[in-house]
This record gives sequence, structure tokens and C-alpha cells, in this order.
Amino acid sequence: MTLVKFNPVRDLLKFEREFNRMFNALENRFGISRSPEIDEEYENADWMPLTDIYENNDKFTLKVDLPGIKKEDVRINYANGKLSISGERVQESETKDAKWHRIEKSYGKYFRSFTLPEKIQEDKISAEFNGGLLTITIPKAEEAKPKEIEIKF
Repeated sequence: MTLVKFNPVRDLLKFEREFNRMFNALENRFGISRSPEIDEEYENADWMPLTDIYENNDKFTLKVDLPGIKKEDVRINYANGKLSISGERVQESETKDAKWHRIEKSYGKYFRSFTLPEKIQEDKISAEFNGGLLTITIPKAEEAKPKEIEIKF
């Protein structure tokens, strides 16, 4: 049998690395950024809109659920490789002859941020808002698109 010396510092460092890896994976999965200017937006946000992200050979597409929000109340910014979506959903005021029994929607400020790949066409990012669904299209740069390689005989 081999004798292994107990080293608590090594075990703590290993634990810290695993902990950091886990949180980095969560940040990437949920589109959470760690830059100071964006951290402030997250601190002030009351909710985050649900988002579907997919890509094909030519582009990335984000579909953001923003029901009950007007187009004028949505802000989209792109800077330093980060795309951010923000705004506010205002709660309806209660009428005199009715009362609320249940409120399940999220109200207040919202914010969502995504780190984009470096090889995109920044000047061709487009957004469309229709029926509470925000669709953002991000074209890939030519060098990022997959290329088929011909086999020579």
C-alpha cells in the first residue's frame, strides 16, 4: 500500500478550482457577464427575459420573450463583444371597481447580456419586434463560416 501525505492546501485549491469552473459554466449558460458596468445593470434589474439562442452556418439568432412590452420600451446595445437588452415593464394600476387576485408576471426593470463571438458582422446586427417577441439576428463574419474542403485525387 502506498502512503499518501495529507495536504489540506492542495485539497482547498482543488475545491476552489472546481467551484470556479461550476460558476463559470453557469454564467456562460445563462448569459451572465462579470464586467463591472454590466454588474450594475444586473443589480438594478428585477427580472430577466427568457431567451432562445440558435445558430446556423450564416448567423446567430436570439429570440427574447417580452410579452406586454412596447417596442419603444426595449433598448439593445452592443459594445466590446457584449450584446445587452434592457428596459422596464410597468405594472397596470388597479381600477376602483376591481381588485387583483393574483399577479404572476414580472414587473420592473429587466436586463439580459450575452457575450458574442469575435467573428461577427457588428454593423449588420438587426432586430425585429413583433407580438412581444424580440428577434435579434447577428450575421457571422465570412472567416467564421464553415467551409467545405474538397478532397483531391
